[in-house]
Amino acid sequence: MSVNFKQQDIDAKGIRIAISDNGLEIGRAYIYLMQNDLHDRPFGLMEDVYVDESYRGQGMGSKLVAKVIEVAKESNCYKLIATSRTSRPKVHQLYQRLGFAQHGVEFRMDL
Repeated sequence: MSVNFKQQDIDAKGIRIAISDNGLEIGRAYIYLMQNDLHDRPFGLMEDVYVDESYRGQGMGSKLVAKVIEVAKESNCYKLIATSRTSRPKVHQLYQRLGFAQHGVEFRMDL
């Protein structure tokens, strides 16, 4: 058996979304827009959602994630993926409250 691999570069787009209070950045999130051969529309991956500790519990994370969802919809994404460590149940509750459903399992390899 002779197996060959073909590698092809595919463009993706990353967008950094920041939230600020009186000119001070208090949080940020990234959305990556990607395409695959299975769908004619892109999908979004939300990553690195962060709110400064002094602003947590004030709805800033909800506003930030809502903005990411808005960008995904404006980008015509068919799905938005959000990942979170298993040790962050408050984050999981936030995502579920904002309409995300737990789906599948994430596997990770640190390189």
